[in-house]
Amino acid sequence: MAEAPKLFFAPIAVPGSGVLVVFTDADLRFGARTRAVLGSALDMVTRAAKADRFTGKSGSALDVVAPAGMKVSRLVVVGAGKAAERKPQDLVKLGGAAMGRIPLAASDATILLELGDGVVKPDAAADVALGATLRAYSFDRYKTKRKEGEEPAAKRRVTLAVADVAGARRAWGARRGIADGVVLARDLVNEPPNVLFPVEFARRAAGLRKLGVGVEILDVKAMTKLGMGALLGVGQGSARDSRVVVMRWNGGKKGTPPLAFIGKGVCFDTGGISIKPAAGMEDMKGDMAGAACVVGLMHALASRRAKVNAIGAIGLVENMPDGNAQRPGDIVTSMSGQTIEIINTDAEGRLVLADVCHYVNTRFKPAFMIDLATLTGAIIVALGQEYAGMFANDDKLAERLTQAGLDTGERVWRMPLGPEYDKMIDSKFADMKNTGGRFGGSITAAQFIGRFVGKTPWAHLDIAGTGFASSNSDINKSWGSGWGVRLLDRLVAEEYEG
Repeated sequence: MAEAPKLFFAPIAVPGSGVLVVFTDADLRFGARTRAVLGSALDMVTRAAKADRFTGKSGSALDVVAPAGMKVSRLVVVGAGKAAERKPQDLVKLGGAAMGRIPLAASDATILLELGDGVVKPDAAADVALGATLRAYSFDRYKTKRKEGEEPAAKRRVTLAVADVAGARRAWGARRGIADGVVLARDLVNEPPNVLFPVEFARRAAGLRKLGVGVEILDVKAMTKLGMGALLGVGQGSARDSRVVVMRWNGGKKGTPPLAFIGKGVCFDTGGISIKPAAGMEDMKGDMAGAACVVGLMHALASRRAKVNAIGAIGLVENMPDGNAQRPGDIVTSMSGQTIEIINTDAEGRLVLADVCHYVNTRFKPAFMIDLATLTGAIIVALGQEYAGMFANDDKLAERLTQAGLDTGERVWRMPLGPEYDKMIDSKFADMKNTGGRFGGSITAAQFIGRFVGKTPWAHLDIAGTGFASSNSDINKSWGSGWGVRLLDRLVAEEYEG
């Protein structure tokens, strides 16, 4: 994984060096311990805030270099807004905002975890640590030079000063697995496609075995025997073989149907014979963000020993345009036996998901299936980069996903499904075609996948706008966002763990 600063929990005390970050509620309302740590510098902070018109608005900051009366090199005051308006996920954002204000040249920093209404409790402290960890992430392993004065991440030390050190450490134990899952997903999305191709992706997913996750890898021979003609058709134009990886976490009661998560893993997408324009094609290394999320989620569940049975399955292919590539007009037979007319070889992700969804559904008979895919540009046109598109055949599952999105900030917006849209993918020559045309593109893509899930409760998340190159936030400055790991972990924790 990418290097990260070392995070420690320690009692609240006056730091003797480095950078100090403190929080204030709106109208410069500091907690009692914060005021004690600031000491005589409190008056200076008040005057500086007035001069800078800093009032403690959420996410805002006041930066004081070499504050008089203190031994620290820099004092940063981060606004936490009004206590009455603060939501649980805001603490994650505050952790990110605090970390973002620590200069990269600083080797030592302390974040004092107290708000205007008192010290934060252990769970809240762990949320701040989660936000700080995610904000500190950077993917720079291929850079041979650093900016002048910039400290390597592994040499930076960040201390979280808390009232209950033991409690914060325990709470962070669970959150850390989630943070590591997001970081793993980001790393996978950020890797260049000459490094992360299907076989290598499968090898990295197999690393979850050390956490107790069962990992099974299906090669081309195994997939051919199973009849995965839709998935194999996508990868047949590449010199790199396709793979399917099945990850199993058995943390629940024996015999309980598993929760299933399926990810699209197109490690690079040229569009195939229906080749994409050159401009921006380099971004198609991220067309496996759905698969990256599933791997990150399985890491999170195993790390915190989640009390559920879960399946993570990812279809890994490259979509390339060589002489053996599938063509528009080809008809392929999926594992389900349904036939598909290929209209556009750039509508490839749904073909991968068709076989993997059917395989998971028939083999494991899950309680539900959720697939994630950077599937359509149409969803970005509809929702921008703030929401993922959600399509579901089950209202309860959709409602639970919506709530988990509100709780974590990884929001989803439900889109329609219906027989009228389904007719748009009927084919004259096969059971269906792989695209329904320009109109309702994200909907017809979901309708296509829906033909391979049967009556199992299912949700499809189109993360084309959120999986990579999404809007930066307080907790993410990376091109690869790791979107979906926190959403799905929250869904499992709140709704399905006993």
